[in-house]
Amino acid sequence: MRNPWSWLKSVSTVAASSVLLMAIAGCNVGPRYSRPAYPSPPAFRGADEAAVESDAQNSLGDEQWSQVFREPELQALIRTALVNNYDIRIAARRVLEQQAQVQITRSQQFPQITGGGTGIGADLPSSIGGTSIASPLAFGSFNLGATWTPDFWGIYRKQTEAARAQLLAQAWAQRAVRMSLVQQVATTYIQLRTLDRQLEITKQTLEVRRDSLQLTETLERGGSAPLSDVRQAEQLLYTASSELPQLEQQIQQQENALNLLLGGNPGSVAHTAADALMPPPQDLPTGIPSQLLERRPDIQQAEQTLVAANAQIGIARAQFFPQLSITASAGFGGDQFSNLFDPSGKTIYGIGTLAQPIFEGGKLRGQLRLSRATEEEMVLNYQKTIAGAFRDVSNALIAFNKQRVYREQQEKLVAAAQDATRLARIRYEGGATAYLEVLTTDSSLFSAQLNLAAAQQGEALTLVELYSALGGGWQ
Repeated sequence: MRNPWSWLKSVSTVAASSVLLMAIAGCNVGPRYSRPAYPSPPAFRGADEAAVESDAQNSLGDEQWSQVFREPELQALIRTALVNNYDIRIAARRVLEQQAQVQITRSQQFPQITGGGTGIGADLPSSIGGTSIASPLAFGSFNLGATWTPDFWGIYRKQTEAARAQLLAQAWAQRAVRMSLVQQVATTYIQLRTLDRQLEITKQTLEVRRDSLQLTETLERGGSAPLSDVRQAEQLLYTASSELPQLEQQIQQQENALNLLLGGNPGSVAHTAADALMPPPQDLPTGIPSQLLERRPDIQQAEQTLVAANAQIGIARAQFFPQLSITASAGFGGDQFSNLFDPSGKTIYGIGTLAQPIFEGGKLRGQLRLSRATEEEMVLNYQKTIAGAFRDVSNALIAFNKQRVYREQQEKLVAAAQDATRLARIRYEGGATAYLEVLTTDSSLFSAQLNLAAAQQGEALTLVELYSALGGGWQ
């Protein structure tokens, strides 16, 4: 007896050969992707038109974030955020979603095969209307079906190319979220430590002003000072005390903001490191501008979105050409299980259809124009993203230089204000000046001390900004 599966082997061999020939004959009608040219400057623009660059193999952007932010307290916060942050976890799920979409899209390139069978059995009377019927009656069948649309014009390959580009874009978007999270945690932490410093300054000022008020009240009771001096001393005291609830409010709200970045609920968080506001090291290496095209995740994401848009042009072009669809089915049937696969009971058929668009009211041309316009838009978006990256680095370099100068001048201002306040108190206690001079100099000192803390924060944040602008933090 002939092997019931031999004919399937022959059919499969013919089908495989046909697939191979069609794959060789098939072609992509879409344009090949070519990265758009963009004139990268030879060096970054720093402060006062200074050209800033360093060895291409040595850039702050290539450093791990743990080598840039060395405070153990801050490192612990960043590690927690990278595990628990909601945006990080959402971005990871989006990558998985796009991976599944690639698999779904790619499946269109292959034949779709289904299999099934039927079985019928009945115990009938021995005769109906005088006609003898064999009982029991039984019938069974088994069949395989296949449908396939050969990808002559590369429409499915282009769709897969677009889906893979979107997957890469999503992966780079995940890295951009990671980079942004490192920046946000470091920024929030530094801002929190600045508020701590300002709260400390306010409490120290309160102690000094309480002592000054007590002295003024003593002088007033002895007739050596007018009541107006007492009121001015009270004014100084209450000015400082009114700052306390504002600073405490900001600290607690900043803790809540930091906890959200950590993926937690509102609550307290550790922020005691003494060196959080230390000036960053000078002469940090930046590398060269052209490196940003490979390092910055937002640029890479924009380019992959452009690749996907380029593939859409091929998809739109392929719609103009005829599409061949092939359907085939084969099966066995019989009234006994033993002869179910008897070659004499086999059935085979195949159908091929060819469809050529003739008139669709301009739909296909509209789709092609849309895909081309979208690709042109993505080119501009890609170039804009690169220009924005160069701007970010330049702004960070300018701030890195100018914030240091600003902090140094604030330190000199605080030193001068401290000495002026000391001299004013000596002159007042010696009766050589009115309390108004103490009020004025003390107010200036308090304001200068708070501004110095803000200047230290601004300088510390320039390291965060420069590191992020150079594309660091996602590694």
